[in-house]
Amino acid sequence: MTGKTAPPAKKPAPAAAKKKAAPAPKDKAAPKEEAGPAQTPAAEEPPVPEHPPEQPPTPTDEAAPVPTEAGAEGTPAPAEGSPAPPAESTAPAPEAKPEKPKEEPPSCPLSLAVEEVSENSFTLTWKAPEQTGRAGLDGYVVEICKDGSSDWKAVNQEPFLSTRYKIPNLSSGDKIHVRVTAVSASGASVPATLEQPVLIREILQLPKIRMPRHLRETYIRRVGDAVNIMIPFQGKPQPEVSWTKGGQPLDTNRINIRNTARDTIFYIRQAQRGDSGKYELTVRINGAEDKATLDIQVVEPPGPPQNLKLVDVWGFNVALEWTPPADNGNSEIKGYRVQKSDKKSGKWFTVLERCTRPSCTISDLIIGNTYSFRVYSENICGLSDSAAVASGVAHIKKTKTTYQPEKIPQRDMMEPPKFTQPLTDRTTTRGYSTHLFCSVRGFPQPKIIWLKNQMEIREDPKYIALIEQGVCSLEIRKPGPFDGGVYTCKAVNALGEASVDCRLDVKGEI
Repeated sequence: MTGKTAPPAKKPAPAAAKKKAAPAPKDKAAPKEEAGPAQTPAAEEPPVPEHPPEQPPTPTDEAAPVPTEAGAEGTPAPAEGSPAPPAESTAPAPEAKPEKPKEEPPSCPLSLAVEEVSENSFTLTWKAPEQTGRAGLDGYVVEICKDGSSDWKAVNQEPFLSTRYKIPNLSSGDKIHVRVTAVSASGASVPATLEQPVLIREILQLPKIRMPRHLRETYIRRVGDAVNIMIPFQGKPQPEVSWTKGGQPLDTNRINIRNTARDTIFYIRQAQRGDSGKYELTVRINGAEDKATLDIQVVEPPGPPQNLKLVDVWGFNVALEWTPPADNGNSEIKGYRVQKSDKKSGKWFTVLERCTRPSCTISDLIIGNTYSFRVYSENICGLSDSAAVASGVAHIKKTKTTYQPEKIPQRDMMEPPKFTQPLTDRTTTRGYSTHLFCSVRGFPQPKIIWLKNQMEIREDPKYIALIEQGVCSLEIRKPGPFDGGVYTCKAVNALGEASVDCRLDVKGEI
């Protein structure tokens, strides 16, 4: 069979084969006669088949020997360290797969501490372990044991992930040991244990009201709004809470009070102005107490101003006066809004906002228009629902004025002509138009006369003479050789005359 190896079964065969080695080659039948006693060891081990299924038969000249002692002798035994014959070799065993390393359980929870102790419970806190594994934590298990006992009992039935846990239903005076274990799919951690047992006892704490910052000032609400205030406090054992207003108990038909072990809630469904006032909160424990005051102000828009009067009208201005409203809406009046209306348009326009005084002056009114005026009062809620309207109207009349022109002394502006810029000599090219310029002043405006070689230039299309703002110009269009010479500009008025001249040279084309 392939499951066993050949060398252990054939160790006794060589000794017997040495004694019978001589007759074996003489007679080939001898091995058949001695086959009987040689079958004993073969019976203990099943014979190897002539042709194992794993190997094809080996071709030989002679027939295959019968597996006897002689046959065993004829077949050389494999030496130590040499491979076994193919007929006796076993099938290759499959390679063993390497085992996956087992994942380590999470590490121990950190910073286990007692947060709070009461007469029948205590609260623990801790931090998550540093190592939680790939799968993460399933949660924590809290166990307790009474001092002097070794019987640990789990408080929670299933693991939870919170790092805070309150252990209830304990007896006052007991000393409790506690430990917390982190649990994951790979196992449980080393438990975190408190060094000392926890003594279950009631801890006294003086009463203290923690008034929120926004309630330390006046709490303002509008009429009809809900008032919902929560004020926390502390103290052990559970303190006695009471509310009063002006030393009297509260009206429970309008105000609802709900107290818990840590806070008190003050609630009004729809506030009215009568709910305004100072409320006193008292928290008391065995003679020790703490007090706080809640100031509530319920407000609404004010009434309109009173006695609005049109005091005076002059020029483009109007003066108004009034008195504060009878009802300020339970809040200080912040100012007044003044508006005007033109009789022509009938629309109201705001003139002043947040006017702090009960009087004002309105300016820049339009002459010929008639105006009406009204005033609103304003508090923290806004403007009054209605306005006070002045009984009279203001008509801005046009004032009569007489225009008196200013007397300006007469000044003698007469001046004879005088050239401020003379003519300059010029040289031009034949066929290229040129200009002569000069400037003159005088009053009355002088008459300008142009001359060429002392002869007046009259209506000649070759010359164009202009004067503008005292600047005189003469254009000579496409001059020829005969256009050269001396040109004179003469200015003449009633007071005299003046003249300037220049030379113009005309050259041939280059």
